[in-house]
Amino acid sequence: MDLVEKVRNKVRLTQEEGEALYDLDLYTLGELADEIRREKYGKKSYFNINRHINPTNICADVCKFCAYSATRKNPNQYTMSHEQILEIVDNSVKNHAKEMHLVSAHNPNDGVEWYMGAFKKIKAKYPDLHVKAMTAAEIDFLTREYGHSYDEVLDMMIENGVDSMPGGGAEIFDEGVREYLCKGKVTSSQWLEIHQKWHERGRQSNATMLFGHIETRAHRIDHMIRLRDLQDITGGFNAFIPLVYQKENNYMKNCNFPSGQEILKTYAISRIMLDNIPHIKAYWVTASINLALIAQEFGCDDLDGTIEKESIQSAAGAASSHGMNLDEFVALIKNSGFQPIERDSLYNELKVYN
Repeated sequence: MDLVEKVRNKVRLTQEEGEALYDLDLYTLGELADEIRREKYGKKSYFNINRHINPTNICADVCKFCAYSATRKNPNQYTMSHEQILEIVDNSVKNHAKEMHLVSAHNPNDGVEWYMGAFKKIKAKYPDLHVKAMTAAEIDFLTREYGHSYDEVLDMMIENGVDSMPGGGAEIFDEGVREYLCKGKVTSSQWLEIHQKWHERGRQSNATMLFGHIETRAHRIDHMIRLRDLQDITGGFNAFIPLVYQKENNYMKNCNFPSGQEILKTYAISRIMLDNIPHIKAYWVTASINLALIAQEFGCDDLDGTIEKESIQSAAGAASSHGMNLDEFVALIKNSGFQPIERDSLYNELKVYN
């Protein structure tokens, strides 16, 4: 049975077979991934009305790819007060946001109470608002900085109103690559352990992969297989999000920034390899809205959301600082030949746009 037949017969692929998918032409890959996507979701494309809040850019860690964090003597450091965070939430709720997505740098100046207090105040004021917060990297930082265990931090998150976890901090799981990219930050095994513990608490999360820098195709396939293995155990990942590396204003040099074809191949291969993760997200913030719309033909069934404001990727060159207007977002999905479906954070359908 050749590779294409294996995919069509739903045979789970190995590391070597996953790498070999990249040797297929773009249209064959797109066709294979689109068949899987259509079987699962037809022409539906999911999105949510959400707001990204990045409460601080002061960071104890130095990742070479990051253009957002402010370290050492950076004059542009900031940390929001709880009042400032709540003011943003108030305005976003008025704009019908259903999810607050809070991701921060690793700020050594504010204790666990600052993080947890923000979640608690949001949830107290808006009990029905979904709070997605705390990457595994942030959780690992809090344990290192303040002497808590992973279990203690995860339990505090639940107690203070966190509903689900984003997938940030995964980068590339290969430790040789991590040594160069983000030495000192959460390791791959720790990232997986934290998400497993979260899933064991009956909670769900997303998973990411940052690609297009110094990693190889083999590293990407290895990353996907590790996620697939954990998903076999827990079933707790909602979506996989391949994040396209943004190359402006950081310390990375001589990267092999991917072509549009390479990005689309990676989306398609993600859909093929990750047979047990429901959704593949083309995060328009890093891919660009145009490529994300095309990615709907290459296995992606989710485009994230309106976002409203975004600071981390836009600091590195992404055109996402002011989010996306809802009417425009819906029109773009319709015009690309798909059916926009507004979802909640756990993929329950809220509104169908015909």
